[in-house]
Amino acid sequence: MEETIKFIQEKISGQQPEIGIILGSGLGELADEYCEIAIPYNDIPNFIKSTVKGHKGRLVFSDIAGRQVVMMQGRNHFYEGHSIQEVTYPVKVMKKLGVKILILTNAAGGVNETFSPGDLMLITDHINCMGTNPLIGENDETLGERFPDMTEVYKKSLISLAEHCANELQIHVKKGVYLANSGPSYETPAEIHMARTLGADAVGMSTVPEAIVANYCGMNVLGISCISNTASSTGGSALSHKEVIETAGKIKSSFKNLILKIIEELN
Repeated sequence: MEETIKFIQEKISGQQPEIGIILGSGLGELADEYCEIAIPYNDIPNFIKSTVKGHKGRLVFSDIAGRQVVMMQGRNHFYEGHSIQEVTYPVKVMKKLGVKILILTNAAGGVNETFSPGDLMLITDHINCMGTNPLIGENDETLGERFPDMTEVYKKSLISLAEHCANELQIHVKKGVYLANSGPSYETPAEIHMARTLGADAVGMSTVPEAIVANYCGMNVLGISCISNTASSTGGSALSHKEVIETAGKIKSSFKNLILKIIEELN
């Protein structure tokens, strides 16, 4: 960790980001537009390279509305073969850099039958079905306590702020529970039925590990899902990653404007 932090701090010349954003599939344009310093994951000691299409794989630092921001332009996933601790390592790095608020974004399948591709969903809670937990292993007391409370992982005040900003921009947003599976295969119709029965509104392959670690580190978390497709039991056609990227691309303007508005309105 010390090696990673030292390398990054030398690149950013004393900047101290207070807001972190993890940009999901097809949502990386924000980092392209607001890029002052970009560091490829490949160059950062102890980081791993993202291998998923639609993820550039770099750490982007910028000033947005007078706030210091660090963005992960592409995330790493458990299904790529990395350990869950490797996947969430960048969140711990953000904490050490000074990040207090973490905005998590993703592309997700719609489980709630009232959701449509292109909807934005504010995450109110999550269900971890990944079969593991990123906090397993020796605990680092400098980051958080051994048994963190999970009552309010997604900060209600941030959800309210995001709703207010969406209303100001006339963007209709949904709210719901995100269920995470390990992937990389999409869910079967029976698995989607199970997710719906459990109370999930959207399903995906990321976000939950980062949210767990950010909550453990004492960060305030906001999660936003782009509903990129209807899940397999509600749609009639086969699912593809291409469809996910295309749908995210169609709403990227609304998504970007919402994120910018939220940053502007943060206290």
